[in-house]
Amino acid sequence: MAPRETREQVLFGAAYYHEYQPSPRLETDLDLMVEAGFTVIRVGESVWTTWEPEDGQFDLEWLAPVLDGAHARGISVVLGTPTYAVPPWLARRHPEIAGEFASGQRTPWGGRQEVDYSHPAFRFHAERVVRAILGRYAGHPAVIGFQVDNEPGLTLFHNHGVFERFVDELRHRYGTVEALNEAWGLVYWSHRLSTWADLWHPDGNYQPQYDLAWRRFQARLTTEFIAWQAGIAREYARDDQFVTTCIAYERPGVDDVGLTRALDVTAGNPYYAMQDALAVPSTERRPQGWATAGAWTLFLSADRMYASKQAPFLVTETNAGAIGGPASNFPAYDGQWRQAAWAFVARGAEMIEYWHWHTTHFGTETYWVGILPHDQQPGRVYAELSRLGADLRAAGRHVLGLRPDARVGLLYSAASKWGLAFQAPFSVVPGVASSPADHDQRSYHRIFDAFYRGTFDAGTPARLVHDTQLVDEDGATLLDPAGLAEELPVLVVPALLVAQDALLDWLRAYAAAGGHLVLGPRTAYGDDEGRARTDVKPGRLAEAAGVRYQEFSNLTDPLPVVAESDAFDLADGAAGTDWVDGLVGEGAKVVLGYEHPHFGRFPAVVTNDHGQGRITTVGTLPSPTLAADLVRWLVGAAGTSEDPWAGRPASTTVHSATNTAGGRVHVVHNWGWEPVTVDLPTPMLDVLVEGSSERLTSVRLGGWDVRVLREPGSEDRLL
Repeated sequence: MAPRETREQVLFGAAYYHEYQPSPRLETDLDLMVEAGFTVIRVGESVWTTWEPEDGQFDLEWLAPVLDGAHARGISVVLGTPTYAVPPWLARRHPEIAGEFASGQRTPWGGRQEVDYSHPAFRFHAERVVRAILGRYAGHPAVIGFQVDNEPGLTLFHNHGVFERFVDELRHRYGTVEALNEAWGLVYWSHRLSTWADLWHPDGNYQPQYDLAWRRFQARLTTEFIAWQAGIAREYARDDQFVTTCIAYERPGVDDVGLTRALDVTAGNPYYAMQDALAVPSTERRPQGWATAGAWTLFLSADRMYASKQAPFLVTETNAGAIGGPASNFPAYDGQWRQAAWAFVARGAEMIEYWHWHTTHFGTETYWVGILPHDQQPGRVYAELSRLGADLRAAGRHVLGLRPDARVGLLYSAASKWGLAFQAPFSVVPGVASSPADHDQRSYHRIFDAFYRGTFDAGTPARLVHDTQLVDEDGATLLDPAGLAEELPVLVVPALLVAQDALLDWLRAYAAAGGHLVLGPRTAYGDDEGRARTDVKPGRLAEAAGVRYQEFSNLTDPLPVVAESDAFDLADGAAGTDWVDGLVGEGAKVVLGYEHPHFGRFPAVVTNDHGQGRITTVGTLPSPTLAADLVRWLVGAAGTSEDPWAGRPASTTVHSATNTAGGRVHVVHNWGWEPVTVDLPTPMLDVLVEGSSERLTSVRLGGWDVRVLREPGSEDRLL
């Protein structure tokens, strides 16, 4: 993307669709944007039929007044390509490009993203319209970057051509059907293949190794499509223009690490529940999904975006007004827009862009509320976001290029997410699992999120690291274990069901080099094909961890835990939930046990020295209270320095980072109605008061408020 040193602040704006407005008001809209402090808009990605109303007949000039008007006002533009919203004439003339959600069952037209984007006929027309748009506008001085497509990976394609390509890839990878039979265990239920033509379609598949291969293949299709389109965009892009796509991280066809390799910068679309769902301490229990719930999930969303490339990122869409449709009307309380935006910035966001400028008067998203409501008059949302615009202008370069602090690492695995969706260890309703529909498809995140939330509730910042960023698919080391142990002295590995030997060996080496490795439920149970390992569990780590297990059990009710020593402080309500591994210690020290006549024979948590570090095994899904207690103990056991912000009010959080000039920035939130005062560990300056030189020793925060502070130092000469 454009060099950071040439920008003066975090980019701020919204998606803008002048073509959706019921009456011309371009000048009014752009003037209102300037008054609100906008520096960027996103345009063009949703209207292929406007760009190309008939096959081969282009109308390219309609956008020119928008770009010219934006440029005249100093507003930059991200130009989108419209390939996710296919025109009816293309569907009519080439029905074969329709995606199939089951073999032979085409996705009905009338929504969006109905197309198999690997199909040559689609690619021909997509390339033609992309080249027409970029050829016309890539050189426009307002355009700072390109968003190719939009939220790819919505569905898994079952088209005949897609399936045949899948078979070809299997043939090239495994060589013979005998090798595939062996790798997938197809002796089971008489599924052995005698020829490649015997491979059945995935619609009714019950074999987990097949499903894992299918999910990996589908993610590669998405990655390939975005890389193909990014390559076209780069033919037109200047050196100061970036290429990206916006990621909806819950999409089934997305592997974000692979997807972002061909892009200049990660961009994502975090949506979240507002109002009381953001309160801290949190009692929020609603299911997570494309929209998350809980203040902790704002930081998780941001950390997932940062982790895709281990670098700062862009927010291309997030909540303006109420989100989700006509039956989901929960607009934010005053102050919550600023809070959410500063949560994203604190964790590395370099653009905050809302969806969208004005609320549409027609179409599916009529009640997905934008910055301007249906009467098109500035109201509360506009006023609140104008405050944010002033914030970002005042903060300027102090909050650019932030590298968020982290004291704990969490290992993320897309393959394990897919593996635990097909063979879910949890049911949606505890104890009810009579059919696949009862299984919790988000089982991986149920475990991962529990540990991440523990870091948030403990006030301990975390950084996500992907398994594919440690070891590549051939087993080659990508990141030095000793280096990561020094940078992140605690590494939590939740639910790593699918793991090659080389990855487990890497984890063992991390502990030997001085890191504190933490193994969560389902970790090291399967190999890279998702097969249950034949070695003692946790596979390849049992001896180093000083523990093994053979049996496991679901729980229908929380199971209280007890500390085995005074070194572990347990808060009221600490419990294991949903799952118990029957841990058997073989040299490991018991940290926590269960209060139960049967499960009491098993420890809940054990720890064992290994090399210069140690390995701790957690045999249950910790409740929020227990997860926070665990993180506090892990950080203390790792010998990291004490939290300088300890003792702050319970409704507050602090997230710190280092900017490109080496300056220290601290974002302090108050997630509640009652005003609070926070004492500062060292005198600081208020970033949001331009030119302020007053050194503060405490700050007062109102209800749902946020303050951004910096430590005086060398950056004063640089910014």
